[in-house]
Amino acid sequence: MNKGLVIIPTFNEKENIENIIRAVFALKTPFDILIVEDNSPDGTAAIVKNLIKEFPDRLHIMEREGKKGLGTAYIDGFKWALQRQYDYIFEMDADFSHNPDDLEKLYASLHHDKYDVAIGSRYITGVNVVNWPMGRVLMSYYASAYVRMITGMDIRDTTAGFVGWRREVLETIDLDKIKFVGYAFQIEMKYTALKLGFKVIEIPIIFTDRTLGESKMNKNIFREAVFGVINLRKRSLLGKIKPKKQD
Repeated sequence: MNKGLVIIPTFNEKENIENIIRAVFALKTPFDILIVEDNSPDGTAAIVKNLIKEFPDRLHIMEREGKKGLGTAYIDGFKWALQRQYDYIFEMDADFSHNPDDLEKLYASLHHDKYDVAIGSRYITGVNVVNWPMGRVLMSYYASAYVRMITGMDIRDTTAGFVGWRREVLETIDLDKIKFVGYAFQIEMKYTALKLGFKVIEIPIIFTDRTLGESKMNKNIFREAVFGVINLRKRSLLGKIKPKKQD
């Protein structure tokens, strides 16, 4: 077993899944991969299972019944990783919007530089987004600005989904009390880590929109993020963001 685990949630990613798995396994730093598969009708799971024969000790799959949302996929993946004693756990999309090569930089920030959370950031050095329409770029950029204004977080890319965590962070956060399931999940996790005193760094990346498959963004996910941060701030003011009680 390697020290780092990359969690990749999937729903209808047959065009991307084999290539992204092989790209991660080709890196100099050895990572294991957990695919959290939400019963894709396009046969994504079958592709992964076939690849497990080639990578039996490094590639794993968790099959869930139906599409349950990004946040719950990562929460389930985090718990799986903690049970198996991984030291570094990473979130990454299946569609190459996150360049697998950048995993090396996130890993170095956690392992060598001793940060607790490493964020692959689109906005720490300007706007580093490729192939998005201008309307979506502006929506994402100003959504992060809105989140910073409401929460006071000193993070430029609050909705980033390319993130590395030291296991101690995920052990301390009460994962069962994380409320959100869409992109607001990303905001809630970062905010909680900061409130619990962990060190967070943003690493500049270039985000490239998918060229294969379909985006999972929808109005409900965006609405959750907009209104969820207000609730998140209220919970903080009421002292409801606390470390997990140890058994």
